[in-house]
Amino acid sequence: MKKIFLIALFITSASFAQKSINNYKYVVVPTKFDFVKGKDKYQTSSLTKFLFNKHGFTAFLEGEKLPEEAANNRCLVLTGDVRDDSSLLTTKSIVELRDCYNKVVFTSQAGRSKEKDYKKAYHEAIRNAFKSVQTLKYKYTPSKEVTVVKEGVVTPVVSAVEVVKNKTEKANEENTTKNVLYAQSINNGFQLVNTKPEVVFQALKTSVKNVFVIKDKNGILYKNGDSWFAEYYDNNMKVIEKYQIKF
Repeated sequence: MKKIFLIALFITSASFAQKSINNYKYVVVPTKFDFVKGKDKYQTSSLTKFLFNKHGFTAFLEGEKLPEEAANNRCLVLTGDVRDDSSLLTTKSIVELRDCYNKVVFTSQAGRSKEKDYKKAYHEAIRNAFKSVQTLKYKYTPSKEVTVVKEGVVTPVVSAVEVVKNKTEKANEENTTKNVLYAQSINNGFQLVNTKPEVVFQALKTSVKNVFVIKDKNGILYKNGDSWFAEYYDNNMKVIEKYQIKF
C-alpha cells in the first residue's frame, strides 16, 4: 500500500510567519453570539454572514457544509465573530476575525447605534462595524507555506515534490495501532493518550464544533469525515497527522 508525502516548497520565512487577511479563503460565522440568548437572535448571525459575503469573503454559518478544501484544511478558514461593547445608551458592536489557532487577526472599529429597538440597534451597529472590514479591500490570495503530510493525501498550495514510499502490510498495521488515541476529559477539553499509555496531546475546546486548540503546540485538532487531524508547526514546517480517536 502506498502512502504519499507531499512537501510544498518553502519560499521565505517572512511569508511563512505572517499571513495576510487575503490568505484566508473562508469565514465561518457562529450561529449564536455571546450577547444574544438564542441562535441567530435578531438575525445577527445571518446579517454578519451576509456582510462578509458582500465584502468579498466566502462566508458560512456554523453547521453549514463547507467546501472540501475548507474541511480538509481548517487553516483556510477564519471565524467571524461579533463582540458587544455597549454602554447604557449606545449599542456598540465589534467584528473580530480569528484564525484556526484562535488568534485574533483582525478587529474592527466599534460600530455604534442609538436605536432603542434591539434588532434595529444591533443591525445598525454591526453594519457600521463592517465599514472597517470594507477598508480591507479583501481579495483572496493563496499563501505559500511548507506542508508535510504524515498520513493521507492533501493538495499543496504551491509547487510540490511527491515522494512515494512502499510499506509492508505489517508496518501499516503497526501505524494504524499507533494512530489510535483515547480521549480523557480535562478542564476545557480532553487529553489524548495512546496505548502505552502516554499523553500525546491536550486538546482545548474552541467555539467551533469539532475543532480544538492543541495545548503547547502551534496547532489545532479537527475532524474530517470519520478521522481526526492534528495540524501543527514543527521547525517551520506544517505537519498534518491523521488519528482515530476513541471518546
